Amino acid sequence: MSILQDERSLVALACRVAAARGLVDGILGHLSLRVDDERLLVRCRSDSDTGVAFTRPDDIRLIKLDGTAGAAGELDGYRVPNELPIHVETLRANPRYRAVAHLHPPAVVAADLAGITLRPIYGAYDIAGAWLARGGIPVYERAVLIRDAQLGREMVAAMRDRPVVICRGHGITSAAATVEQAVLQAISLDELARMALRVVATGGALRDIADRDWDDLPDLGSAFTVEAAWRHEVARLAQPPGDDAERVAR
Repeated sequence: MSILQDERSLVALACRVAAARGLVDGILGHLSLRVDDERLLVRCRSDSDTGVAFTRPDDIRLIKLDGTAGAAGELDGYRVPNELPIHVETLRANPRYRAVAHLHPPAVVAADLAGITLRPIYGAYDIAGAWLARGGIPVYERAVLIRDAQLGREMVAAMRDRPVVICRGHGITSAAATVEQAVLQAISLDELARMALRVVATGGALRDIADRDWDDLPDLGSAFTVEAAWRHEVARLAQPPGDDAERVAR
């Protein structure tokens, strides 16, 4: 595809980052980026699809909000996600959002099924994650395939204008102004779930951090919380397997 090549490459990279972080496995999960009022780029599947971890720019196709091709030849050999309504209804509901990530992080699903509410149990460990939790992590309580507009609107209603929502027994949806931020939010949500599960597994109780601590958990700015964090995620993809172990051994 010759148009929007940089944008396609970014969405494909974000898919690979999400997979590398364990937020998706196999062929399930997809990301999108709105390019104008009528069209978005979204990860689609072909008969030769090898999974989200191996997403290529060619797998990112330009489509209209109704699921039809957004330009000539866009869907030749490709199929839009069954859960396209997740992306369409989320973007329609909030014009601030340009990117949507629908992912299946096991720790988040497990924590919710265990009855664990994700709360701001830590602070400077991950400031962005702490603030995300402080605003509340809503739950869409139906464990269904969100494949029509009505179900998409139900999920958005459960989202309550928050940037993330847990889909019970299913996964999560993360929405943001950029693809990078949508994935980084999902990473923070996953870490919240992992930490909560660790605490509970040791017999500990989940406690919110003290109210007085919030004034000393400042917004560090996008140059740190998004740009630097994203550089790290991209660098992790390029790291050959075993490098960490080799460094420790040396």
